[in-house]
Amino acid sequence: MVIKSVTDAAFKKYGKVVKGIDCTDLLKVLSTKPMPTDSVVYVASDKDLEAAKGAKEFEKNFFGGIPIEIGYCNGNNKLLNAVEYHRCSEVNIALYDTVLLVGDQRDIEDDFTYDTAKIEAFKVPAGTAVEMYATTLHYAPCTGEGDGFRVIVILARGTNADLTERPEGMPEDKLLMAANKWLIAHKDGGQDPKAFIGLKGENISL
Repeated sequence: MVIKSVTDAAFKKYGKVVKGIDCTDLLKVLSTKPMPTDSVVYVASDKDLEAAKGAKEFEKNFFGGIPIEIGYCNGNNKLLNAVEYHRCSEVNIALYDTVLLVGDQRDIEDDFTYDTAKIEAFKVPAGTAVEMYATTLHYAPCTGEGDGFRVIVILARGTNADLTERPEGMPEDKLLMAANKWLIAHKDGGQDPKAFIGLKGENISL
């Protein structure tokens, strides 16, 4: 698979590089967080990150004043496994060179299946912040160079929290796995048994 850069024009339909906010302190805090060597850890809301310089700017400026959560996704990963989407943009800030596997929500079929052949790979250079639009399919980052990745994840507050009840009535409801998180899994992705298996094709590996 060809790995392009988030600075390439090809990334414009998925998101953009975030400029104008100093992420230095946020990344310093991220460097202290656990990074598994053979798995991935995701924490939706981390108090240290939310107190770091730059956090308020993301809330006031980038997200226009709505409450946000700042957490992290650290570890080692080379597989797609699933794709998810939210009803809001997601910001990722990479401490190391990191690869994102992304797709377009508009390519999901009427039966909620998705062909993994349409997935594209983009490198996020170390220290770079990127916005992924709400229409961008994504999942856990992939290791770029070195022994793993450390990525800050910023979302509207409450995203990925446990559901208080699982809704029924809309066809899309079968994809809802957490608050503001719709997920389509691959049969070989090792997902929750309740996850909707809808990825067709290869479970992409970098």
